[in-house]
Amino acid sequence: MMKHSYLLFILFFNLFSAQKLQVIESENGKPIPNARILLHNQIVYTNEDGFAPVDQNSVNFEISASGFQKTTIREFYSPIKLKRGYKKIDEVKLIKVDLKEIFEDVARNYRKRYYNEPSLYDVTYKEKRSDNNQIHFLVIAETKLWSKTNFYNHNKSFDNNLQLQLNNVKYFKDLKSDSIFVKGIKKFSEEYMGNYFFNFELNRTLAHVKNKASKYSGWIFFEQGNEQLITFNIKSGLGIELKGEMKYNKADKVITYFEIHYLQDQYPMVKRRTGGGEEFDYQLGNAILAFDFYKNGGVYVPAMSRIEANKYVAYYKGLKHERKISRELIYNTFKKSDEKGLTPRVAFDKDIWDNISVKENKNTTILLTGEEQAFIDKKL
Repeated sequence: MMKHSYLLFILFFNLFSAQKLQVIESENGKPIPNARILLHNQIVYTNEDGFAPVDQNSVNFEISASGFQKTTIREFYSPIKLKRGYKKIDEVKLIKVDLKEIFEDVARNYRKRYYNEPSLYDVTYKEKRSDNNQIHFLVIAETKLWSKTNFYNHNKSFDNNLQLQLNNVKYFKDLKSDSIFVKGIKKFSEEYMGNYFFNFELNRTLAHVKNKASKYSGWIFFEQGNEQLITFNIKSGLGIELKGEMKYNKADKVITYFEIHYLQDQYPMVKRRTGGGEEFDYQLGNAILAFDFYKNGGVYVPAMSRIEANKYVAYYKGLKHERKISRELIYNTFKKSDEKGLTPRVAFDKDIWDNISVKENKNTTILLTGEEQAFIDKKL
């Protein structure tokens, strides 16, 4: 039985000269966030405004986004318009799938179908926190990430699952919110570490599906080649609803993209205590987790992981504290590694950003959204 069936979230929660490339919807011109751009030797994603840093000399690169048709771009131009995988919702012919069977099969064969050896990644790490709709913390950094198996094993120490090395901290601003969420809370927990790994989330989702009181369904929305877009809905016997979508490669039997929404804001309020022992009312909020994979040299490796949480509310001494956090890792490059790990590496017994950064000379462009730039420019 999974210990972390709910997402509690009492958290404190590149290599070239680049141009802005924007990805938009073909029908209405709206920007498409989190579109993956698979370049010759690097991966980048669009930000919330649909922009990504891409070398203007780039050719023959692939762009994909959930719900849209994958496309290959022969020569650089911008904006790039993506077509939806379907025209109108009432034209879609849904095909039912056995959600439990897919999840169990992928979980059972996870180590065979995803790369399961020591790996080293150049990662763009972005974390943002807001209280009462005001950003108070933003960090964007270049890091190295090493994983021994690309698989979360709760019987192993944190360092034997994942190691981080800070390289270049591009943006760091912390207004030191006085939110009660973070006082006395352990910085790193099993859930916090587990959320880096798709197998951890897959097993948590599967626990909801296998609950005797749960009801669930899955439907193929459309197909492109061997890839199926499947939407799913789970009404958990634990009293929460989960909705999501995934891309499933029916030939390789691999989930290549997974996004799940935990709808928990209607769950009954509970009592919590601050680090100092004072009681307050706490309302679970909603959360989104997403994982993206691609095939590199015949093996499936991570491209991105993202976690978002909002509407987590504490009522303390007559005041409302509403928490919102996000953390995104973009795995820009991948190479096979050894079992030695990283030296130096982040010590997980303290805040990541209290660790010393190892400087690397990289000509890298990281794009901020308009909201993030305004926060960085804001005078204290």
